[in-house]
Amino acid sequence: MNLELRHLRVVCAIAETGSVTKAASTLGLAQPALTAQLQRIERTLGGPLFERDRRGARPTALGELVLARARVLLPAMKGLQDEAARLAGAGDAPRRYRLGGVNSPILGRLVHRLAADPPPAQITTHASWSAEELAQLVAGGRLDFALIGVCGDAAPPAECGLSWREVAVDPVLVMLPEQHPLADRAEVPLADLRREQWVAAPGDGCFGDCFAAACARAGFTPRKLYEADVRVCIDMVDSGEAVALCQATFRPVAGLVTRMLAGTPLRWRLMLGWHPDSPAARDADAVLETALAAYTDSLAAHPDYLSWLLRNPGFGARGPTTAGPDGARGLTTAGTDGVRTA
Repeated sequence: MNLELRHLRVVCAIAETGSVTKAASTLGLAQPALTAQLQRIERTLGGPLFERDRRGARPTALGELVLARARVLLPAMKGLQDEAARLAGAGDAPRRYRLGGVNSPILGRLVHRLAADPPPAQITTHASWSAEELAQLVAGGRLDFALIGVCGDAAPPAECGLSWREVAVDPVLVMLPEQHPLADRAEVPLADLRREQWVAAPGDGCFGDCFAAACARAGFTPRKLYEADVRVCIDMVDSGEAVALCQATFRPVAGLVTRMLAGTPLRWRLMLGWHPDSPAARDADAVLETALAAYTDSLAAHPDYLSWLLRNPGFGARGPTTAGPDGARGLTTAGTDGVRTA
């Protein structure tokens, strides 16, 4: 005999009433029929579930184990049935967003906006330092959208056949401790940082080459580039051990400042990707619009940068009608991967 949910309900009813007779009455069964069913359940599980005498029925050690599992499984199954009935009654399949991100400061705001839009959506997130990995997960149907960054004019991963749209283009800034000698400047020439050590979050892609090339154009080779997670990057800047490159919309941190690099030698392009043949493709325009709104939300904490954007219209939010580097009005399918910023 295969154990079924109805058998677990029998065990729970006997335990709750303390008697096979009372459980039979509760379940609307004859007492002999319930006794026979209990015996079949016990044979299936390999031993007695209750000690039975004139005082009633008390769970054995095996019975306690079965009851512990049943008290988890039965409510979970009831919840599943209720949710399925509710969704079936609504007549529409639930919205589902499986989002992957590479160190993006707007992913949280994107999730918040998608979750706030009725009807309720099923949203999951996946973090990775690799834009290539996220592109493969989208192509394989394990993610619906990837939110990544690429540096300069580099293109996003191309091998997986994804469609990519630019969400925003930002200059890469430098993060300094408040007491740094250059912290009082609005813009810092990269050459003035030639004696600094640097720290950046891990990730694959062209960032290392872009940064080295920018330093070479400024006439120096960076002393050292540490690799650490974002929290450690902040700690190293705070301690004065290193300075960090960061995204323009990075959340402000007490004791640290972000400053523009003079001449914007490095750019970071935020991109949203999906597979054009996937079910998620029908929602791509709506998700892109929501990502643009999430990016705009992030600017509220950066009034100085917002003023800078008004003077530099080549940066900031792109939108679906903004021409991308391939001239396809924001739509690209070419590829290499993401910029790493603290």
